[in-house]
Amino acid sequence: GEICAFKIHGQEMPFEAVVLNKTSGEGRLRAKSPIDCELQKEYTFIIQAYDCGSGPGGTNWKKSHKAVVHIQVKDVNEFSPAFKESVYKATVTEGKIYDSILQVEAIDEDCSPQYSQICNYEIVTTDVPFAIDRNGNIRNTEKLSYDKQHQYEIMVTAFDCGQKHATEDVLVRVNVKPVCKPGWQDWNKRIEYTPGSGSIPLFPSIHLETCDGPVSSIHTSIELQTNYIGKGCDRETYSEKSLQKLCGASSGAIDLLPSPSTTTNWTAGLLMDSNDIIFKFDGKQGAKIPDGIVPKNLTDQFTITLWMKHGPSPGLRAEKETILCNSDKTEMNRHHYALYVHNCRLVFLLRKDFDQADTFRPAEFHWKLDQICDKEWHYYIINVEFPVVTLYMDGTTYEPYLVTNDWPIHPSHIAMQLTVGACWQGGEVTKPRFAQYFHGSLASLTIRPGKIESQKVISCLQACKEGLDINSLESLGQGIKYHFNPSQSVLVMEGDDIENINQALRKVSYINSRQFPTAGVRRLKVSSKVQCFGEDVCISIPDIDAYVMVFQANEPKITISGMDHFARPAAQFESERGVILLPDIRIVSTVTKMEHPVDLKEHDRGDKPVVVEEMLHNLDFCDVLVIGAELDPDQECLELDHAELQGKHLDATNSTAGYSIYGVDSMFSYEQVLRHIRYRNWDTAATFDRKFRVKCSELNGRYTSNEFNLEVNILHSSNSNFMDHVNHMIVQPQFLQSVHHPEGSVSAVHNSVVPSVATIVIIICVTILIFVITLGVYRIRTAHQHSSADHEGSKENEMDWDDSALTITVNPMEKYEKPHQTEEESEEEDIEDEEEDTTSAESDDSEEEEEEEEEEEVIVQKGDKQNATRKEQLEWD
Repeated sequence: GEICAFKIHGQEMPFEAVVLNKTSGEGRLRAKSPIDCELQKEYTFIIQAYDCGSGPGGTNWKKSHKAVVHIQVKDVNEFSPAFKESVYKATVTEGKIYDSILQVEAIDEDCSPQYSQICNYEIVTTDVPFAIDRNGNIRNTEKLSYDKQHQYEIMVTAFDCGQKHATEDVLVRVNVKPVCKPGWQDWNKRIEYTPGSGSIPLFPSIHLETCDGPVSSIHTSIELQTNYIGKGCDRETYSEKSLQKLCGASSGAIDLLPSPSTTTNWTAGLLMDSNDIIFKFDGKQGAKIPDGIVPKNLTDQFTITLWMKHGPSPGLRAEKETILCNSDKTEMNRHHYALYVHNCRLVFLLRKDFDQADTFRPAEFHWKLDQICDKEWHYYIINVEFPVVTLYMDGTTYEPYLVTNDWPIHPSHIAMQLTVGACWQGGEVTKPRFAQYFHGSLASLTIRPGKIESQKVISCLQACKEGLDINSLESLGQGIKYHFNPSQSVLVMEGDDIENINQALRKVSYINSRQFPTAGVRRLKVSSKVQCFGEDVCISIPDIDAYVMVFQANEPKITISGMDHFARPAAQFESERGVILLPDIRIVSTVTKMEHPVDLKEHDRGDKPVVVEEMLHNLDFCDVLVIGAELDPDQECLELDHAELQGKHLDATNSTAGYSIYGVDSMFSYEQVLRHIRYRNWDTAATFDRKFRVKCSELNGRYTSNEFNLEVNILHSSNSNFMDHVNHMIVQPQFLQSVHHPEGSVSAVHNSVVPSVATIVIIICVTILIFVITLGVYRIRTAHQHSSADHEGSKENEMDWDDSALTITVNPMEKYEKPHQTEEESEEEDIEDEEEDTTSAESDDSEEEEEEEEEEEVIVQKGDKQNATRKEQLEWD
């Protein structure tokens, strides 16, 4: 009558039923293990009740009917939403509002609809122009700008319907794409150029964006703008003479506007831009060329070359502006030949002198060119082959548009005045003065009598040292046409394939072949035109404005070194070959470079040493100048065999002020020539020493060397022992001076009333002399025994006392072996020792005289008085 058990039928249900009250049959159903809704939401099984009548084997008990149990598991909100992707990306075009840029999606693992559904999304990042709806769609709330911001990064979270939010926010990246604008992409505005780096590409990764336009052909022009640098671009700033030699021009050009110097002083008063030897004329200045610089009568063939920069003339009625003028110096005002600008026309006047045929002849040649007044530098060459006159401007030939004839000038003996920048008005005015002033800039004005220039030389003379270049022309591709202008400052390219044009433009480079280029900016402009297939309106490509920054070259320091003092017997100076002045001269150029350590900290960098590197470059002149009185052409000169200049780009001029070697050549060539300059003096009696100074320059004085001073002593024949045995030679003149100076005093003493006093003085003096000489001999012999290794001639000291003149040949190689310890120094030491011993034996007067006299003069006086000494010794006997 009692209930003893409940049994569940089904596969491994996680439930059990227990009896609570057997009598009443009450029981409880409970879970045996944890229940998880996410694993199983519902359970259905059968349950039966059993009475207590079972036997020992569990049989015979009675069971109730089957009841069905249905269990639902209630959900708990234990899971947070999670996004399906780790990062979301999208790209939008600027200037558009999108309904949906992209959709984010999150999921929740809870089992019930309430907790597993995502009810809301939210943008966590603040101040972004985006919004999100409950389905995860992101849109922009305002128009985006590529220039303002290329990319946005926003964080988004999600909520389920139980308001539980995602544990990790998700990153959404939105890229803003610019509206496609046709044009060149991936180029730098600033291109840096280090001197000496050859050719560097200007746009190594450039490409053209056409926005899928139907392009049929592209025309591109690249322009390098250098008209504000020097003479319109980086050209060599050597003198015009040196340049003409470099370009292979025939010699004989006369530079009318040289750098001001002692020999070329007529340009000293002009305004000048020293870097490039440019002379500026402001309408107030003219320069007179001294007589003798240009021959009086030019032949039927000659050439005038010049650089000119000129703008429109001021005022309504333009005056003539004289570049070059040869007019009467006095009395009259005839212009024999002249080159001038008038109303933006270039006019060349050439009046022939009267000869047998008194006929009308071409006299004025006019050219009308825009370039004469465009305020830019241009190179003009006027080739005269009378009666034909041709103008070359920037290498291109121009015939005169007008030639007017005139009668020849009647002969007269009036001197002529050649001027630059204005014309000399010698007559028709109360006071001769300059007139017809030039306004503008001139440079490298030369005149070459008797020769005209070839086209090849003209092209070389005006060549730029910088320009555009194309690396590897072979790889430009078949479809590319290209063209350079003569100065290589403009390059035009044309092609029908965009990729070919891209490749070609990447190969365009800048080159500057000057070793020391002008530092600064070179502007670049790239303009392009595009043709399209069958389109009326085609795409326009914006111009590129960029610039090349040329850095300052490391400035060289030119150093001249060598033996700076030597002495030779007079006979060598008087010989036919003379004496070589600079046998061991050395010219070295160094440049200081900074070392930049990588591993050191910033503040240690200042202590890092600089590196001095030797560099090779050309020189353009070296001067050997005479210091002191100029050379006397009657007795001395500097000489150089002109054979030494052969095979080199060098010329030389000689004057009483010194020797000048000029031309653009290597330091080695200059050394070779300088080592052969000789000094001759065929009347050395009055000369005891000569001082010279050597100075060299690069780029017409832009870089100059140190001033190397050389002193040359002439040893006269009576003093030939001087070189090795100087000590006793010094003693004798010191003594003789005290007695015989001035010479008249000796005879005065002899003829005086008290001859015995003079005799006593002489005897005392002779005694002192003998003592000093004996002491000197002893000291000399002792000294020579100690220094026998240094002086080879010490064995012959006993013979040196013979008064007859000895000739000693000095071995010049001794100077080279010991340039620091010359024989002069060792002699000076002995002299000092000797003077110490003789001071006590001399009068105060002679001491004062000694201090005033220089060493060389002391030695020379000995030569003059040798005979007098011998004569008086006989009288004393």
